[in-house]
Amino acid sequence: MDFNGEDYCTDSRLLLDPEEASLFDLFRLLFSSDIKNRSFVECPEEQKRRDFSHRWLIFISVIVQKILLLHRNPLARVGHALETWLNLVSINGGFFALLLKFLKGNWEKPVRSSASFRSVVGNLDQRVEIERRIRPSDRKYKSELALMAAKLSYENEACVKSIVIDHWNMQFLGFYNFWNEYQRLHSTQVFMVQDTKTDPNLIVVAFRGTEPFDANAWCTDFDFSWYELRGIGKIHRGFMKALGLQKDGWPNEIAPDNHNLYAYYEIRRVLKEILNKNENAKFIVTGHSLGGALAILFVAVLAIQKEGFLLDKMEGVYTFGQPRVGDRQFGKFMQGVLKEYDVRYLRYVYCNDMVPRLPYDDSTLLYKHFGPCLYYDSLYQGKVLWEEPNKNYFNLLWAIPKNINAVWELIRSFILPWVKGQNYREGWFMTVFRIIGLLIPGLSAHTPQDYDNSTRLGSLPQEFHRD
Repeated sequence: MDFNGEDYCTDSRLLLDPEEASLFDLFRLLFSSDIKNRSFVECPEEQKRRDFSHRWLIFISVIVQKILLLHRNPLARVGHALETWLNLVSINGGFFALLLKFLKGNWEKPVRSSASFRSVVGNLDQRVEIERRIRPSDRKYKSELALMAAKLSYENEACVKSIVIDHWNMQFLGFYNFWNEYQRLHSTQVFMVQDTKTDPNLIVVAFRGTEPFDANAWCTDFDFSWYELRGIGKIHRGFMKALGLQKDGWPNEIAPDNHNLYAYYEIRRVLKEILNKNENAKFIVTGHSLGGALAILFVAVLAIQKEGFLLDKMEGVYTFGQPRVGDRQFGKFMQGVLKEYDVRYLRYVYCNDMVPRLPYDDSTLLYKHFGPCLYYDSLYQGKVLWEEPNKNYFNLLWAIPKNINAVWELIRSFILPWVKGQNYREGWFMTVFRIIGLLIPGLSAHTPQDYDNSTRLGSLPQEFHRD
């Protein structure tokens, strides 16, 4: 059964457009329960009147997005300058070596498209090797491989290809910048790799997450607009468009467009081509942050379109710091799909990471996680929960514990290398980020550093790592 707008969409939707909202409109929203004349809100007639709590959340969401959009160009320039500086220091052997080379006039300039150039995320956690003590036969191996791929997805094509081939000794299958209809940019980045050391061979599809200085990507995280699909549930608008949602929904096929490839359709095509040639291969999808949302929604669209062949070939979905993507009904739909096709869904959450607690989960916004949460505390002790503690992050009762924990994480960063080895030594940039995390607890907890440490050092019940 194919999904299309006519057969499966309903008129039920809540769409916010921050660029259409004036400050006057926003303040009027707070004092009137009737939102039918608000040009920046689109919803069906029966949802036109909202209580104050819902209007307040709309107000906060739109304000945050307007602030981000207002600063999108300065943020991008800061990110560009920071990446350039970090790579300038790195390729010249450190700050003092750079200073000496500069005085001699023989310093090296970083090239953004080169294999040696690393993103801000790559500079936070500079480890590129898969933990050698974790063998392909080990229960932790797929989680470690998924995390490393999710982290590597932030890098440029030359860097990804170099690490996959030279460090991982795996087959590089492709690197893509797909068209994102929500951002109107080629910003949905994905790469694919095949691990020939596993039996059966394992294909990894890794979606890039939210880049730290990309205001458009952060707007996607803070926007709680949704579409409702009849019989399936409410799903986040921005995530679906980043994956390839069309104007008429999810038609089974779309007209080819080499200029604007869409993530879902092209990945589906490539996987079918590879898996038809290698009948014994399996594949997993993974992503960190927004990338995790796209990974689980890729599975959802396969189910909507009844792609049984690919779902049978899917070994698992591994997400790290993933935001919520839909409501309770969508969660029930997905749990049925995952059970029917025996697809493992491992949703990792590290400690106070704020992103898995977005968008807000209450009776107003409807967003819900589904499936078990693989939760790790700041000692990297893992447990399986149905919901991460402090599920909505903004809770005054958790303010002091979160700040105390942020102080401990900074102290722990100096202790861990002495206890576990120099592979766990953090660079000066990560240390600075942890200091910033003292002011915004949960910010530094979102970096891949602690998720990587969790997969390497943590432990979980055996059934969550079965081969």
